[in-house]
Amino acid sequence: MLNIVILNGNPSSTSRLNGLIEYAERALRQKGFAIEQIHVADLPADDLVRARFDSPAIAAANQKVEKAQGVIIASPVYKAAYTGILKAYLDLLPQKGLQHKVILPLFIGGSLAHLLAIDYGLKPVLSALGARYLLGGVYAVDQWVTRLPEGGYSLPEELKRRLDESLSELGSALHLSVSGSL
Repeated sequence: MLNIVILNGNPSSTSRLNGLIEYAERALRQKGFAIEQIHVADLPADDLVRARFDSPAIAAANQKVEKAQGVIIASPVYKAAYTGILKAYLDLLPQKGLQHKVILPLFIGGSLAHLLAIDYGLKPVLSALGARYLLGGVYAVDQWVTRLPEGGYSLPEELKRRLDESLSELGSALHLSVSGSL
């Protein structure tokens, strides 16, 4: 079974980004993928801020990334960039920690004005970590994701379609990478 880890770089547990993550996780599980999540905000803040590579919590998170074939990197966009907490964790991955992994970014922001945060902010850092299989990703505007009164989230059909296409691309790329064709 192919393993995907979701790096959730969201400092807020109530963000609409969770709607994208839940949708992706559900769709990928239905396709037979094993999913693990790393909530970066749940890692010890002192370990992140002080770059403690030897922290047991950081080592456990890095182990999840190491054993995964695919990585979804999810973050809200604040001031035209992904979160600082996500960057703090990415800095603690080994130098080639994303080598041979298929990467799919899922970002959400307040407006379309920050759409290029994936290309200009995230992708150079991922490349420095050895990532070569970077998919285009999905950027959504937070107003497109509705919190439901009974819990959960509602996504518009267009966003679901874009997520489905990207998740299908991720699945295909993972199968190709395992077979050695990618």
